[in-house]
Amino acid sequence: MDNETIKYDCFRGCVVREDEQTGEANCTYRAGCCKLSSRNYLKGSDDGSCPDIYEVRFKNTRKAFFRNESGQNIKIGDMVIVEATTGHDLGIVTLEGAIVLRQLKCRGIDPENTEFKKIYRKARQNDIDKWQMAIAREQETMIKARRIAAELGLEMKIGDVEFQGDGTKAIFYYIADGRVDFRQLIKVFAEEFRIRIEMKQIGARQEAGLIGGLGVCGRELCCANYITSFQSISTGAARCQDLSLNPQKLAGQCGKLKCCLNYEVANYLDAQSRIPKVTEPLEFEDGQAFLRKTDILREIMYFSYDRSSDAQLFPLDAAEVREIIKMNRNGIRPESLKTEPEPHIPEFITAVGDDSITRFDTPKRKKNRGKSDRNRGNKSERGKSESAARPERPERQDRPERGDRQDRGDRGERPERQDRGDRPNRQREGRGKPKDPKV
Repeated sequence: MDNETIKYDCFRGCVVREDEQTGEANCTYRAGCCKLSSRNYLKGSDDGSCPDIYEVRFKNTRKAFFRNESGQNIKIGDMVIVEATTGHDLGIVTLEGAIVLRQLKCRGIDPENTEFKKIYRKARQNDIDKWQMAIAREQETMIKARRIAAELGLEMKIGDVEFQGDGTKAIFYYIADGRVDFRQLIKVFAEEFRIRIEMKQIGARQEAGLIGGLGVCGRELCCANYITSFQSISTGAARCQDLSLNPQKLAGQCGKLKCCLNYEVANYLDAQSRIPKVTEPLEFEDGQAFLRKTDILREIMYFSYDRSSDAQLFPLDAAEVREIIKMNRNGIRPESLKTEPEPHIPEFITAVGDDSITRFDTPKRKKNRGKSDRNRGNKSERGKSESAARPERPERQDRPERGDRQDRGDRGERPERQDRGDRPNRQREGRGKPKDPKV
């Protein structure tokens, strides 16, 4: 509608439509904006195992499980009022049914022995309006909190502020390398903002997950997409994958080593266990072969007779290299590295063109190509026949030299030109027709 203002709240995964005339805000669920979202692959196959337990999402990556004791019919996308430590909070229902039981098992939660917080009811219009007023205070509160922390000389950074749904409490997410004594800070915050204060420390990777963004691979950050438990990452993960130890390439948006460095470490370690360590050159009858590079995943090692050149490399399988090392230890030298058979390397097959929308279309035939080729052939044959039938031109007779030519003075004088008036008129004699005047 023309009198609506639409706002996309990507921090909470909703779309807010505010009516300019009445001032009422209507919030709808938007699944594409949610961080750490879980795909409901069991949708439509509810077995009744978790009939009253729902996953409720709040700001950024904060979400929890609640039990529905309101007696109302709640579904995905509903705005609900839930129980909080002090007061109540407002969130969006994102999961229901059989998938909730799977998520509880992944987190190690026993639904029978765990006491869940309650869902009081569905949110009313005044609850949503109060929630939007609290959200509007978050940015200004974060800026003031950073200024106060800097004035107190605390070595910490306020990363984000999240207000509770009723506006009586706020969570301050901060980052610090060491332990921070923020007792004085909480007193100043309480006097300045007149709300309950909760301080929650997070790491640099968790901050990147809260903010979100795209990585160098072009996809959404893993810490904002699905990673919930962060493992320690060292430069040893980059060394075993034979990566360049460039901090600018190995660091992510959080300033730490990328989480994806650990994804393929197990595969590289398994492949390296089958690759022999070459500490000295291989001995052949025609000279020594030096190791220049190694393809770890293919288990292929490249050798060269020149210690400092990669101009001519000979690939060898890791198993063959191990056999040659054993032969050298026994004093046996193979004939030559050039006579070794090349190892079979599996080729990479791409499927980029398989999804083309024109792959089922019949190719268009060029209609005039055959005719033009035919005409071109007829012309060439006709030209050949004409050149064969054409008689040879007689040789030109030698011209007389300049001395043999007559001088210009010996030539007869030219007759005088007749005047135009003496010429006969062609039109009068009927030899030609007058031309039409130009328009």
